[in-house]
Amino acid sequence: MANIKPLSEELQKIACEELNEVPSRIPEDLAALRQWLQLQPHLKVRDDDQFLVQFLRGCKYSLEKAKEKIDLFYSLKSRYPEMFNTTDVKEEEFRKFHRLGCFQILPKPLHETGPRIAFVRYNYSTKDYNIEDLTKLIVAMVELSIIHDPYICINGMVYIVDIGSASPSHFLQITPNYCKKSVSFIEKSMPLRIKSLYFINNSTAAQQAFRILIPLFSEKLQKRIHFIGHNLEELYSEIPIKYLPKEYGGELPSLESITAEYEKTWDENHTFFQENAQYGTDETLRRGKPLDIDGLFGVGGSFRKINVD
Repeated sequence: MANIKPLSEELQKIACEELNEVPSRIPEDLAALRQWLQLQPHLKVRDDDQFLVQFLRGCKYSLEKAKEKIDLFYSLKSRYPEMFNTTDVKEEEFRKFHRLGCFQILPKPLHETGPRIAFVRYNYSTKDYNIEDLTKLIVAMVELSIIHDPYICINGMVYIVDIGSASPSHFLQITPNYCKKSVSFIEKSMPLRIKSLYFINNSTAAQQAFRILIPLFSEKLQKRIHFIGHNLEELYSEIPIKYLPKEYGGELPSLESITAEYEKTWDENHTFFQENAQYGTDETLRRGKPLDIDGLFGVGGSFRKINVD
């Protein structure tokens, strides 16, 4: 029997209908994935049932796609650890950045049992931090959610990106190279569904700057991107105020207090991140031609398929 957290009846129904999950077949699916992993000398991965089942769910139980995601997930972690592979959440600089409240997952899922909602804000000093610090925080928090949060695992995430506080110096940090790496990791290797992206409080100039990112996303995700100005009524029509924090006219606690409360979560899970140091890829051991990370990205950041078999 698979050692995974049980789902509520409603979430299990969604997993079966939308993710092709067959509960009775999960042990068999996990065994097939684990058998493949054991035959990959270049891969050393977290292989507990809860972690691996999310890659199957994130790929709608396509074993080949799950193999591809896991391979890319750890390949990018190994290549760009400063962005994707947090190993010490007790590090003071990491905690100081977190306390700024630049990224936070809200405590109440949309419509009670739907996707989680997360806020991204550019309210950090570019003299002290850069966009990679923000990405590192986002990846760490979402990675932890893969283990603990059934709503994210089954229904995915809604991102609300407040670019009202982004300055020209923030935009300068969003280089094409950064975009290719981050978009590929978040969309191509993370086993979670991005249900929608809302850019709010955006000026015309800011909107034009962030539109550079759009061609890097899949066609499916491009259709889920929405630009909203300073009038948040359009956002409220999609996400009622009961699911939003106080600063945005919502009924939830402030982002400041939610962020402060999350400090306990880092403390409780610091060993999880310490374990990240032992996982990754060794391209010298990969069978066949070593994976060319830089060559994965074609014109405009398109992603080329990895040959996993």
